[in-house]
Amino acid sequence: MVKFHQIYPVILSLASSHYKKAYDRSNQQKRPSMKLYELQAIAKRLGKFTTISRARRTEDNTIEITFEKNDSYLFNLTRSHSTVCKAPSQRPLQGYNAPFDMLLHSLLSGSKLLEVSIPQNDRILRFKVAPKSSYKDQIVYLQMEFTGKNTNAILIDENEVVIEALRHIDAQSSFRIIRPGAELLAVPPLERKETPQSIEDIDVYLETIYRKIQEKKVAELKKQKCSQIEKKIRKLEQLLAQLPSPDTLKEEEAAYKNYANIILANLYRIKPYDTKLETYDFEGREITVPLPKNIKITRLGDYFFNLAKRAKSKAAHIHIEKENLESKKNFYENIYYALSQAKDPYTLELLVPKRAKAQRKKEKLKEGELFWIDDYKIFVGRNSSENQKLLARAKANDIWMHIRNLPSSHVIIRTDKQNLPQNIIEAAAKLCVDFSVKNPGDYEVDYTKRKFVKIQQGSNVLYNQYQTVRVTKEGVEVRI
Repeated sequence: MVKFHQIYPVILSLASSHYKKAYDRSNQQKRPSMKLYELQAIAKRLGKFTTISRARRTEDNTIEITFEKNDSYLFNLTRSHSTVCKAPSQRPLQGYNAPFDMLLHSLLSGSKLLEVSIPQNDRILRFKVAPKSSYKDQIVYLQMEFTGKNTNAILIDENEVVIEALRHIDAQSSFRIIRPGAELLAVPPLERKETPQSIEDIDVYLETIYRKIQEKKVAELKKQKCSQIEKKIRKLEQLLAQLPSPDTLKEEEAAYKNYANIILANLYRIKPYDTKLETYDFEGREITVPLPKNIKITRLGDYFFNLAKRAKSKAAHIHIEKENLESKKNFYENIYYALSQAKDPYTLELLVPKRAKAQRKKEKLKEGELFWIDDYKIFVGRNSSENQKLLARAKANDIWMHIRNLPSSHVIIRTDKQNLPQNIIEAAAKLCVDFSVKNPGDYEVDYTKRKFVKIQQGSNVLYNQYQTVRVTKEGVEVRI
């Protein structure tokens, strides 16, 4: 009788062989994004550095590594579309605090770079580093794998055991299990069909790749964001077009009053099942009064008198509703303008956040717009009414902003009693200008703590102990 422990190695070997073949097929279906001659030139260039000053994730699939404090390289590990670029240091679109990010920062930032290699002369870029924070001699590897579907970034110890990875892979997905504590197996070799090329200056080469990718990315993102804002503008235009005029509302008021008086004069003639009343008005002309369902006969007069009151009230305040809609439309037109002038993904994402709807719901925000700048909440009023409400909900130590000597959106920065970095104040002031004015030029934005702002009437305020930041709005006329 054959026992399980005797056949288990055979089963494991067959399973491993099956996953290896599937792995090879999945990665040979698409040509690797990174070519061997590119990786060789990159490894040779990066091997000249001696320290890594910073390592962090700037986007979901992009890792930025800065060498010698000045030279930043971006490693885009998007599956089947991986690239390496040289670019100015990137501002992350959001904070990343997963275990991989924490370890990437603690092990590589400030570390000594010992070697950059290409194991097996294949689709891997491996950094050998000595962490700054280690209390004894310690070696750690960051392995970038440009393997199509299974592209990944993996932190490994000296024994080839996974410390952490950008993407975990289990046994159901691949024979190469990638999770903390698992031994990292070698990547199966790939038969390459590419013609080696000589790269004269790898930095210039990588900067060119970055510019091309960035131009395409900005164009696509700008188109998407502008489309979102355009829909909001069109919706507001429709609401404005549907607003009744004060004269129309006054005519409605007179008609409803007339219906109410005619019903009261003919109450005895109305039956419970009647849907209309055919009679004569007080000037002897034939008239048909429509009767609503589920209203008692004795309450029909009150029903039409109430409609008359609503029409009268709406006629008196229709200009306010129109002004609110127009101010919101102007607000979104200003966003559209700012989007059209934006030159990088960070600015585009700042103006129209990806998770805006979810953030508003979480914050229970019914009035105004909500933005995030490096994890700081920024509230912006779209009209006078929303400015008032934002002032009312702001806390004493929150920062309030407004363009000096011009009507503008009120901006509130939630501080949670922390001192704000200057870059947050400058970015919020830029939002204040972008959302408030259409014309390019230089503007002064005053800011102070909310407790130093005194409300006078409506959203008009007085403030003291303020500071000022200067903002330049650039661009040309943009038509929607």
